[in-house]
Amino acid sequence: MATTRRCIARYRGAVPDAVTTAARFRETVGGDPTGVWSAPGRVNLIGEHTDYNGGLALPIALPQRTYAAVRPRVDGRLRLHSDAARDPVDVALADVKPGTPGGWASYVAGVAWAVGEAGHPVGGLDVHVSSDVPVGAGLSSSAALECSVAAALSDLLGLGLLADDDGRATLAGWCQQAENVIAEAPTGGMDQAISMRAEPAHATLLDCRSGAVEQVPFDLAASGLALLVVDTRAEHALVDGQYAARRRSCERAAQILGVATLREIPVADLDDALRRLRDGELEARVRHVVTEIDRVEQCVAALRDGDFDAVGRLFVASHASLRDDYEVSCDELDVSVDTAMAHGALGARMTGGGFGGSAIALVRAESVAPTGAAVTDAFVRRRWTEPGCFAVTASAAAGRDS
Repeated sequence: MATTRRCIARYRGAVPDAVTTAARFRETVGGDPTGVWSAPGRVNLIGEHTDYNGGLALPIALPQRTYAAVRPRVDGRLRLHSDAARDPVDVALADVKPGTPGGWASYVAGVAWAVGEAGHPVGGLDVHVSSDVPVGAGLSSSAALECSVAAALSDLLGLGLLADDDGRATLAGWCQQAENVIAEAPTGGMDQAISMRAEPAHATLLDCRSGAVEQVPFDLAASGLALLVVDTRAEHALVDGQYAARRRSCERAAQILGVATLREIPVADLDDALRRLRDGELEARVRHVVTEIDRVEQCVAALRDGDFDAVGRLFVASHASLRDDYEVSCDELDVSVDTAMAHGALGARMTGGGFGGSAIALVRAESVAPTGAAVTDAFVRRRWTEPGCFAVTASAAAGRDS
């Protein structure tokens, strides 16, 4: 899986855009692409490990994007190139199945497969991928790749699904299917949903039970604030069994409690539900999920009221729950959060699936650089790999760039 992540690494030598990605297509494939499409990575403000429990999540789309220059073929083959992959991947669409082609190419091939399964046969594709979404950072580089290719297929096949939110929701569903079935990663649908359905300057409240979204204004600059992302560069993998184990625990708890998903447990009934489980590990997992869904609702209300102090407190509570009840944090994430808080952050938390990846901190705008420097110093003192620290804004969803 580490190889998979490296193969979608940042564009070498320049931040990618539609022009540079089209140029790379001409170098690696030959001729011009039909077009270039892109999709963003994401950072989740709050609502972690709630998506596969039918809960609520509140992500934003990142300004960092994955670009796919694409040209259709008619011979039933996928020829796939990436800036970070030494060798191209050439596979017949008829051979695409769980685990095949494997690696980074499974995300592209999986989307073509899912679109075909939905009744829209793909004749083949030439693709070149460039990306500046940090890879292995828990910022959804895989979903960005899937959604850039799905956006391309919507246009190339004349499906028109980028035109409205219902169509984008359909594309997001196909991308999730690609990741779950072909890439064999048991993730929920939050990442694909935000990459396809985000709006600039807004966080997206995603109801993972109904699929509904609601846009929540998220313009930190107007309040003199910023969102700092810390890419810990600690090893991050969601297919090593840990993520799947958490999901199985939640499914088992829901079965014991007689509900379809843990979303059905209101926070007011949490204590009663925990008593019925009689299993310390399951109790901890359920306590996180139920209280995290409640924290999402509180965070949305605080954002609408402009109460960023409350948002910060909710970030801190979320991290403690993920660390202690869900047990998905790690030393690098904890140090990032603790250091940011010690240097005046309003709140900080791990983001993404955990076991490595990234943390976020809500900071004063003037504190971005010094807080990032403090986190970096804390890593250096422990002889860890230096983290990547950068501020982000809520950005746009997948679409055609050229």
